[in-house]
Amino acid sequence: MDSMASLTLAAAPMTAKLTLIAPEILLFIGSVVVAVLGLSRTPSIRRSVPFVTALFLVGSIAVTAFVYRSSAVAESGLLMPMLGGFAKALIASIAVFLVMVAGASIDRKLEEAFDSGRAAFDPIRVMRGEFFAFFLLAVAGTMLIANASDLIWLFLALELASLPTYVMVAVSRGTRRAQEAAVKYFFLGALSAATVLYGFSLLYGATGTLELVAMRDTLAAYAATGGVPTLAIIGGVLAVLGIAFKLAAVPMHFYAPDVYEGAGAATTAFLGFIPKVAGVLALMVLLTVFGWTGHTVRDGEQIVALTGLPLPLSAVLWMVAVLTMTLGNIGALLQRNVKRMLAYSSIAQSGYLLVGIIAGPEAGFDAVLFYLIGYGVMNTAIFAVLASLERNGEEVETLEDLSGLRTRHPVLAWMLAISAISLIGIPPLVGFFGKLAIFSAAFEAGQTQLVIIAAVNSAIGAFYYLQLVAVPMLGQPNARTDSVQLVPSSWPRLAAVVCGLGVLAMPFGLKYLVSAAASSTEAATGAKPSAAKEPLSEAPVLGSPMIDSPMIDSPMLGSPMLDPNEQGLAAAQSS
Repeated sequence: MDSMASLTLAAAPMTAKLTLIAPEILLFIGSVVVAVLGLSRTPSIRRSVPFVTALFLVGSIAVTAFVYRSSAVAESGLLMPMLGGFAKALIASIAVFLVMVAGASIDRKLEEAFDSGRAAFDPIRVMRGEFFAFFLLAVAGTMLIANASDLIWLFLALELASLPTYVMVAVSRGTRRAQEAAVKYFFLGALSAATVLYGFSLLYGATGTLELVAMRDTLAAYAATGGVPTLAIIGGVLAVLGIAFKLAAVPMHFYAPDVYEGAGAATTAFLGFIPKVAGVLALMVLLTVFGWTGHTVRDGEQIVALTGLPLPLSAVLWMVAVLTMTLGNIGALLQRNVKRMLAYSSIAQSGYLLVGIIAGPEAGFDAVLFYLIGYGVMNTAIFAVLASLERNGEEVETLEDLSGLRTRHPVLAWMLAISAISLIGIPPLVGFFGKLAIFSAAFEAGQTQLVIIAAVNSAIGAFYYLQLVAVPMLGQPNARTDSVQLVPSSWPRLAAVVCGLGVLAMPFGLKYLVSAAASSTEAATGAKPSAAKEPLSEAPVLGSPMIDSPMIDSPMLGSPMLDPNEQGLAAAQSS
């Protein structure tokens, strides 16, 4: 009986984890369904693929709301158990609009040839089913990151979020430029995956465990008895640099302009949001392992306690954030191609997100998640406008193509202008409140210099964002714009209107959105090892008067008969 009871208790966390990934399981089923539907010889069934994809995404939102109200959340043993409840609903909601943007653009010319009889149906040539199957797989991979319980899970989820996007880029336009962009994207993605994996291996070597909770306990004990090992710091830095690829952050940002330009507008909209969310969630989970309290630094003969991450890791994040913001905004200033401009804009936006990550879980994580809501809507609205237009059968690419857009398509011009103004951060639009939340959190965390740099970069960014307002609204039509017309499908236009109006409406639901973001990170703020002992002697803190440094009693650190200090020392010596 005792053995049966112990087996039941051991199985409880696994059952809880499987319950929490029910939305991802539904999306996996959806990917199979749409892949099969895309091979049908019946045109109406093939045309239904985007609609079926959206249905599965809506279903995943409903399943998320259900499972995150169950006891599985408390039983899962995750570092941040409520993170997935908010993140999955956010990801799936924006993904529904991204499906609308893609709509009938995939295989459009091929389907027209089938309908007109100029070509016979060939299941090998059609790609719509595969595109949306990969779409759902990438969304599912991003969701899985929020439920990562160990390094293997985290790495596989990151790869599942990335690998489908390489194929999506290649098939998005059916041109050599798209295929070239996919190759560039793939090779830098392989480099980032290797960097992440090497960093994870060093973390495993430093702590002796793959489990994130046990790793947090071990690193906390090290921090309380002399500092986090250098091996773990190097592993963390490498993992952060590898994850920077998902964010298109320095030094893994080089692919973004070429890939954004080469991919179709719908795929570019997807790349501008889903991988970015994947990177943010991965950083939240990984950095929580290192802990945000209890770290020290030697100042001459004095040991000074730090608020926040270990100093080397914090310094790397600080430099990456500054370089990402600055290079992104400066690069965007030099562009006349709209998609390349938005690529550099995306790089700069990653820098702002990193400012919130550096601010920590007390307020920074909440601000980042809230900012992602607004950014997802703004990003989708802009690319939906671009996906709604074509020139001589090809996508519009330059600012000149948008000149005088208000005269022919005033609604799209207004949606583009509203979204661009919101990205600048002008009140009362949602972009203003998002940046205000991030800057306020960083200021409260003592990152005043970082806030000043971010504010200066926001001012720089205003110049090129205003071009997306002035050219369509104030520019005059010319011979080049005479050939700009709407695409046959109305779904991208609908997505542009809904998202553009959402930018205006979201400030009215500000209180609810901020509250939802805050509730998803409560566990991160209080994520302490379960068996905290008496605090060690107090030491002055950089940026605050005093702080306690709790010693952690972890089962990973040897005999429970040792007192806390002896346990930490024994673990450090054994490593």
